[in-house]
Amino acid sequence: MNILIINSGSSSLKYQIIEMPSEKLVCKGLIERIGQETSKFEYSPENGEEVEITKAIKNHKEGLSLLVSYLLDNKIGVLSSTSDLKAIGHRVVHGGDSFTKTRIVDADVKQGIRDIFSLAPLHNPANLLGIEVCEELFPTATQIAVFDTAFHQTMPPVAYKYALPKELTEDKKIRVYGFHGTSHKYVSEKASEFLGSTQTKLITLHIGNGASVSAIQNGLCVDHSMGFSPTTGLAMGTRTGDIDPAVIIHLIQNLGYSVQEASNLINKQSGMLGMTGYSDFRDLVTQSKQGNKDCTEALALYAYRVKKYIGAYTAAMNGLDAIVFTAGAGENSVEFRELICKEMEYLGIELDKDLNNQRPKTTTLISGNDAKVKLLIIPTNEELEIAKQSYTLL
Repeated sequence: MNILIINSGSSSLKYQIIEMPSEKLVCKGLIERIGQETSKFEYSPENGEEVEITKAIKNHKEGLSLLVSYLLDNKIGVLSSTSDLKAIGHRVVHGGDSFTKTRIVDADVKQGIRDIFSLAPLHNPANLLGIEVCEELFPTATQIAVFDTAFHQTMPPVAYKYALPKELTEDKKIRVYGFHGTSHKYVSEKASEFLGSTQTKLITLHIGNGASVSAIQNGLCVDHSMGFSPTTGLAMGTRTGDIDPAVIIHLIQNLGYSVQEASNLINKQSGMLGMTGYSDFRDLVTQSKQGNKDCTEALALYAYRVKKYIGAYTAAMNGLDAIVFTAGAGENSVEFRELICKEMEYLGIELDKDLNNQRPKTTTLISGNDAKVKLLIIPTNEELEIAKQSYTLL
C-alpha cells in the first residue's frame, strides 16, 4: 500500500511516499517559498533521477499539481495513476483536547481542526489547506490526520494543568498540550526496542531549531517541556523558551510593544538568534570555536536548560533508563551532546567520547555498556511514524 505523507506549512510542503507495511521509501521531496517568484520544487524518487526546479508556484494547489505531474511521469514517475495512492497521511500540529488519536478525515475532523486555528495560527490553517487540496487532487485516497499533540494526551493533570481559575483550564481549555509528539513517539519506541523492554523510563531530547523534552514512562508521555504553545520550554533557534510572563506584560505596558510585536519578539527574534545573531547550531559551534563569546554563552545556556529538564524529569519518574538524542542538533552535534552530558555523573550519565564522535543513521549507543543510564542517538523519522499510524488505522 502506497501512502503519501504531507507536512504542509504556510509557505512550504514536505512530502514522502512510503510503501507499507514494508516501510520502503518510494520518493520524497520539498516545495518551498510557495507564493513567491522563486519557489523551489524538489522531487527525488528512490530509484530514479532527482529533479530540482526554481519557478513561481502561486499556491499549495499549484505545487501539489506539479508534484502529481512528476509522480505520473512516464520516465521518472512512481505511480501509474493517482488511484495508486490508497491513503494520504497529514501532519496536523495542534489537536487541542478534541483529537487524542489519529483520525480519518471527514467533515467533523476538518471543522475540529478549524475550530482550534487560534491555538496554532501559523500551522493548523496550512495543515487544513493541505488536506483540502489533496482531497481535490487525490479523490480516491483516504485522508488521515496525525496530530502532533496526541502523544502527549496521556500526561496526568499535575503535568498538564496550569494554576489558573477552573473556568480557564476547563471551559477555555488552557492547558499544556505538548508538541513534536510524532517524533517523541517514534524515537521512544525505537529506544524501547533497543533496550528490549516496554517497561522503561526515558527522556527524549528533540533538539533542533525548535526543541522539546519529553518524559516517557512505559511508553506513555508523562510530562513535556512545551506547553499551551510551542514557545515554552527550552531556549530554541528563535524562541525564548521558558520566560517570566511578567516580561511580556512589561514589554507591552512599559516599553511600547504591541501584542503582535511582543509575539514576534518571543517567537521569531529571540533564542539563539537574539543572543548571538545565529540560529543554526552549526554556526553557533563554529563561531564558539573561533572565540565568539556570545555563541559560547548561548550554547552553555541551552545545555544548562536541557540539564535542568533531565534532572526534573528523572525526579518526576523516580528513575531513568535512557536519554535519547534526536532531530537536527541532537543527531548531528557532537559538541552539543558532550556539553549536555558534562558533569552529570551523579545521575549515572557518562558519555563515551569516542562513541559520541559520530553521526549515525540508526540507533546508536554513545555511553559505556556498563553505564547506569544509556545514552542513545536515534534519528527521527516523523514521516515514517505518520505512515505507520495511517496504515495501522486503515
